[in-house]
Amino acid sequence: MSEFTLKTRLLAALEGKPVDKVPVCSVTQTGIVELMDEVGAAWPEAHTNPELMAKLAIANYELSGLEAVRLPYCLTVLVEAMGCEINMGTKNRQPSVVAHPYPKSLDDAAIPTDLLQRGRIPAVLEAIKIVREKVGPDVPIIGGMEGPITIASDLVSVKSFMKWSIKKTDLFEQALDLSTEAAIIYANAMVEAGADVIAIADPVASPDLMSPDSFRQFLQSRLQKFSASVNSVTVLHICGKVNAILSDMADCGFEGLSVEEKIGTAKVGKELIGDRARLVGNISSPFTLLPGPIDKIKAEAKEALEGGVDVLAPGCGIAPMTPLENIKAMVAARDEFYA
Repeated sequence: MSEFTLKTRLLAALEGKPVDKVPVCSVTQTGIVELMDEVGAAWPEAHTNPELMAKLAIANYELSGLEAVRLPYCLTVLVEAMGCEINMGTKNRQPSVVAHPYPKSLDDAAIPTDLLQRGRIPAVLEAIKIVREKVGPDVPIIGGMEGPITIASDLVSVKSFMKWSIKKTDLFEQALDLSTEAAIIYANAMVEAGADVIAIADPVASPDLMSPDSFRQFLQSRLQKFSASVNSVTVLHICGKVNAILSDMADCGFEGLSVEEKIGTAKVGKELIGDRARLVGNISSPFTLLPGPIDKIKAEAKEALEGGVDVLAPGCGIAPMTPLENIKAMVAARDEFYA
């Protein structure tokens, strides 16, 4: 079954079709300082310059062996275009939201008519086109972005978001609907630019912040709407110990569910989701990939493969100080598993 390309293998794996071997890639952020130095494309410039953004993304595919190109490198592109104020971070720290446009009310909240022309969105769309031109048709491109729940909390502030979820559910739902609509527009623009997979990270949907009851009552339907409205294969990443909502996540319509090591083994994850979605993960980014050693990375990777993981990947965004050789070890572990 060597007729697979990297792209057809990843898409087949995420769709639950048979593959010759489990793909290994990252559906979360891939920018590391070692590669920034290697190819001359460093943060924060690589967040705004499409050529540098593409160059750094391609580097982690070409130099580590990861079987997809994933970009951009943060969860602030769409919320910036929607009015959030962003600290662009440093060479080894990702951008973050520092101010919110609608902390008191949603009276004048709307999706800008020129959304796709605002902020860094044009740079991301251009970078996707550059990547496609450079890597050709057979390498999958993963477009990453913040998910609707996290977008809503960034627009109104986490404090208001939590308060409204209990005391002003009409405002809470309005924020969620606005965010879901904006997310769909941006995701489909990335698909049009050439992304094969859209991976959303939605940390605010985690049981660490929102109760499983709230997830079922308010969040699930928005995630379902997103996955149904985006014209590509989709992956949902939620941080933390998501065991209490993993079965509900499997009903959200995403082909892939990306999880951290906090859920336990891949086997545990597979048992919770059954055949409703595919499991992506779950090598610990902070505790295994970042510090190593190589033996530990390989052991954890092989445990995930034995547990039935569908796509071998870091459990969360790759830490910027992660050594390149540690990422290579994850790829090597997959190869050894099939040797």
